[in-house]
Amino acid sequence: MRKLGPAAEARPEVRIDRSDVGRRVSVRSLDAVRDTATGRPVFRDVIGLLTSWDDHGLTVVRRDNTVAEIADAALVAGKVVPLFPARRAPLPEATPVELQRIAARGWPAVEQEPLGEWTLRASAGFTRRANSVQALGDPALPLPQALDRVRQWYADRGLPALIEVTSPGSPEGLVAELERLGAGLDQTLVRTAPIAPLTKVGRAPERVRLSRTAGPRWLSAYRRAGGDPALDAAAAQVLHGGPSVWFATVPAADPDDTPLAIGRGVIDGAWACFAAIEVQPAARRQGLAGSVMAVLAARAAEEGATGGYLQVEAENAAAIALYDGLGFTTSHTYHYARLPRS
Repeated sequence: MRKLGPAAEARPEVRIDRSDVGRRVSVRSLDAVRDTATGRPVFRDVIGLLTSWDDHGLTVVRRDNTVAEIADAALVAGKVVPLFPARRAPLPEATPVELQRIAARGWPAVEQEPLGEWTLRASAGFTRRANSVQALGDPALPLPQALDRVRQWYADRGLPALIEVTSPGSPEGLVAELERLGAGLDQTLVRTAPIAPLTKVGRAPERVRLSRTAGPRWLSAYRRAGGDPALDAAAAQVLHGGPSVWFATVPAADPDDTPLAIGRGVIDGAWACFAAIEVQPAARRQGLAGSVMAVLAARAAEEGATGGYLQVEAENAAAIALYDGLGFTTSHTYHYARLPRS
C-alpha cells in the first residue's frame, strides 16, 4: 500500500494523492452553500480526469470537458476509478475526404491558406503533414497553375513543396501531372478501428497518466522534437492544437527521467486520433504501447467517440503489425509527393 500525504491521512475517505494526477477519479467535496430547507451540508460528486493538485486544491475534467475546481479544505472523499466502460459500437461513417479533413483539424498547421478547396499548410518544417498542401477537391485553377502556386508558396517560406494526394479525394489527373513533373510518391495508410475494444488492450493502464499539455518530460521522449527553437515552437503549437487534446505518459521509476512511453490523442466528435505512440527501447515488450492506447481510447469514449484512426507509413512494418493486433484495418491511403524545383 502506498503512503498517502498528510491531508489524505487526516481524511481516511480520501484515498488519492498527488501521484494520482492524470488518472480517472471520483471525488466528493463539501459545498460552501448549505441546503436552505434543512441547513444540512451539501456535497458535490465529480467523476473525471484529475489534471492538477496543488496547495490550493485540485482540478477534475469531466467527460463533457467542463472543469471542476475543488478547494483542498473542501475535499471529503476521493478514489481512483476504472477506465470509462466503453460500449461496443460500429465505426462512424466517414468518407476518405471527411477523415482527411478531421485528421487535419487534429494536427493543425501553424499557417494555413486556402487555394480553392485545397489548403496550403506550413509549420517551420515540423512533419510533412503540417507542411504540405492538402489537395482535396478543386484548387480553382488548372492543375499546372495550381502546382506552380504551391511551389512558389513553399519556396517563399524556405520549405519543399509537398502535396498530400488522397485516393479517393484528390482531383482526377493530379497523380498523372505529378508523375509528368517527376514527383515521387510516398504512401501512408490511414487505419481505423472501433474505440471500445481498444480500451481493453493494455496490460497496465494504471501506469498511464493523462495531461492536457506536453510537458518537458513528454517532449523528452518524443523523437520529432528538440534542438531547433523555430522547429520546437512550431511543434508545440501543432501538438497542442485540435478540438480535445490529451497527452499520455508512462513515467519512469524516477519521475525526472525520460518517460517509458508516450502517446497523443485528439477527440473530434465521433472520431479520435492516436499519434506519437512511442516506447523507449528498454521498456518494450511490456505492453506499454497497448496501455497508452487503452487509456487514450477510454478517455475518447468518455467524451463520446466511437471510432479511432491513425496514420502510418506503408513501409513501417513493425507499427503496422502492432496496429493489426489492436484491430486496425486500412480505410484508405494517401501519398506525399515532392515537387521538383522549377
